[in-house]
Amino acid sequence: MAKEILIKPIITEKADALTDKLNKYSFIVNKKANKIEIGKAVEDMYSVEVASVNTIIMPAKAKSRNTRAGVIKGRVSSYKKAIITLAEGEEIDFFGDI
Repeated sequence: MAKEILIKPIITEKADALTDKLNKYSFIVNKKANKIEIGKAVEDMYSVEVASVNTIIMPAKAKSRNTRAGVIKGRVSSYKKAIITLAEGEEIDFFGDI
C-alpha cells in the first residue's frame, strides 16, 4: 500500500535544508492520496512517527532547450508533493551506508 502512495523522496538542496533545520522531509506522492493516507504510508515504510503532513499540487510547466537541430519544446507533468514533519528525535536515512 505504501508503494502506491509514496512515489519517491525529493532530494534537492531546498528539501535538504528543510530536513536539517526543521526535521521535514519531502516526497512525490500519488495525486489521489490524502494527508491521512500519506502519513500512514510514511510511518509504515520508514518506522517513524509523523507529526504533520502538508501537501501541494505542483503545476505542469512548459520547458524548452536549444540543440543543434533547433529548439525542442516539451512539458513537465504536474505532481503532488507532500512535506512530512516528523516528531522530535525521529529521522529518516534515505542513503543508508554509502
